[in-house]
Amino acid sequence: MALSKRVVLDTSAYSHFRLGHKALHEELNRASEILLPVVVLGELHAGFRGGRHFLDNAAVLDRLLEEPFVTVVDTGRESAERYGEVFAQLKKSGTPIPTNDVWIAAVSLATGARLLSFDGDFKHVVGLSWTHFSA
Repeated sequence: MALSKRVVLDTSAYSHFRLGHKALHEELNRASEILLPVVVLGELHAGFRGGRHFLDNAAVLDRLLEEPFVTVVDTGRESAERYGEVFAQLKKSGTPIPTNDVWIAAVSLATGARLLSFDGDFKHVVGLSWTHFSA
């Protein structure tokens, strides 16, 4: 099977990755590069700090980020332009989604990578290449 090239993980996908979700792991094994938007890192660190295992969770994330096939993606100009497009499209269609999810979709669109998520809200984003997993 051909490599999927690049995929973006949202926060829900990272959490299920950690839980060993089989279909997600299979998809990640076919990818050549895993992109983590900086917004996802922020959400993860917020969640870690709200739990009892901050140091352990942060260490596991740091090990993943050290892998050569994992890239953290900042929200630069291209992502900002896509954010504006996605935000306007969602507002016009009356289907708003959380702000961080708009940024995650924008990064996916800007990088041309397929988003992997357990969050159904992304179905409202026109033109987004994504895979919706079930828990």
